[in-house]
Amino acid sequence: MTNRERFTIAVPDAALDDLRERLKRTRFPRDFGNPHWEYGAQTDYIRELVEYWRTQYDWRAHERAMNSFSHYRTTIDDIPIHFIHEPGKGPRPMPLILSHGWPWTFWDLHKVIRPLADPAAFGGDPNDAFDVVVPSLPGYGFSTPLNKTGINYWTTADLWVKLMQDVLGYRKFAAEGGDWGAIISAQLGHKYADRVIGIHVHLLVSLGFFTGGGPTPEDYGPGEEGWLQRNRDFLELESGYMREQSTKPQTIAHAINDSPAGLAAWIVEKRRTWSDCGGDVERRFSKDDLCTTLSLYWFTESYGTSARYYYEAAHNLWQPSHDRMPVVEAPTGVAVFLKEVMLMPRRWAERYYNLKRWTVMPSGGHFAPMEEPERLVEDIRAFFRTLR
Repeated sequence: MTNRERFTIAVPDAALDDLRERLKRTRFPRDFGNPHWEYGAQTDYIRELVEYWRTQYDWRAHERAMNSFSHYRTTIDDIPIHFIHEPGKGPRPMPLILSHGWPWTFWDLHKVIRPLADPAAFGGDPNDAFDVVVPSLPGYGFSTPLNKTGINYWTTADLWVKLMQDVLGYRKFAAEGGDWGAIISAQLGHKYADRVIGIHVHLLVSLGFFTGGGPTPEDYGPGEEGWLQRNRDFLELESGYMREQSTKPQTIAHAINDSPAGLAAWIVEKRRTWSDCGGDVERRFSKDDLCTTLSLYWFTESYGTSARYYYEAAHNLWQPSHDRMPVVEAPTGVAVFLKEVMLMPRRWAERYYNLKRWTVMPSGGHFAPMEEPERLVEDIRAFFRTLR
């Protein structure tokens, strides 16, 4: 068994003071003709958020909330890995690893951890309990400093197998995720189908998405009108961040690692655009929610390595572990949130995945564990209930 150590989040006072001083000295850009963020992050809102972050946001309160969970750190293949491990309360908890994405942190999953680990405490059935494991992706948050190149979603799946088996001692386990976490989970269901009980995802893409392999226009069926155009609009209008982070992530890291206001603009614009908020980001994320995400990136100086995750995916292309169909052989449950950045058709999903459950949600976007935690929890419980 690989060693793990208990970990307590404790940001030094000097780091808090430095952040406030940098926020106070922000030099904001001029902005005009940008009422609906057409040109990107609106300066008036970023100015308002920066002032809140500097004068009203209480990091220590959120740090205490984070430390109410059981945190650990370990090292796997010379890579530091931080994770939460919350044992389930029920007769036979199922091991479940939850993976986040970008621009997320592990904390975007905090609303679902305890309902999954202790369902009875939230009005559920204790038979649905999970042993919940929530790691920070390599190079994100407290899984830092990352000093090794080549780490991407498919190498992370290898790390998660070692985390679950060698560090935590689970012979088989389940996986769930969105954004990068969905692709990591899919890779687990592809390469390690013999070790994975099943996977549940709330974003669908091809594992080889940097080289194609997705659905055709003919795959979209009744009830999926407009989905293909939504995907095309995202790739044309909303993927500039991906091109930058896939090609020259270190260049922009210099700006964002130095400017908390720059970090806020880069991340909050995505929170607004990708969530089901109708243009008002605070319908889904309070200022405290936003400042906590920003603070986790800021204090860990992890933006640069989180951005490199895209470069490593684009320059270390996925290779299949087998040529069988479906590509993802582990039983798969899918939750479709209609304001997700991309929407894949069920017909394609039935070919590519061993699809066992398909749920179209009435609301919610890219950040489902924060936007619609109750709906997501219930769908996870329902899907894995059939696999216990």
